[in-house]
Amino acid sequence: MTSDSTSEAEMSAAVEAAQKVVDTVTSWDYSATDEKIEDKLLEGLQAAGVSVSDTERDRLLDEISALKQDETAGTPQVQEARPSSAEVV
Repeated sequence: MTSDSTSEAEMSAAVEAAQKVVDTVTSWDYSATDEKIEDKLLEGLQAAGVSVSDTERDRLLDEISALKQDETAGTPQVQEARPSSAEVV
């Protein structure tokens, strides 16, 4: 468990929700600018009620952007996420 107030099940659900957002953003138009992709990722995470660290966000954005050059690379996998209401510890 990562904190007293966030259970392992909540963290797992947050990762799953964030992954659905990444899958959606990744399938979005490949001609989109990096800024548009970032906007859609952040919008989707907020709508899903989850957040990721700045480091995780940057990694996901880099990997999504890299798909423009290599569509065979596969969808980036979310490694960590938490419910938005959870405090970062």
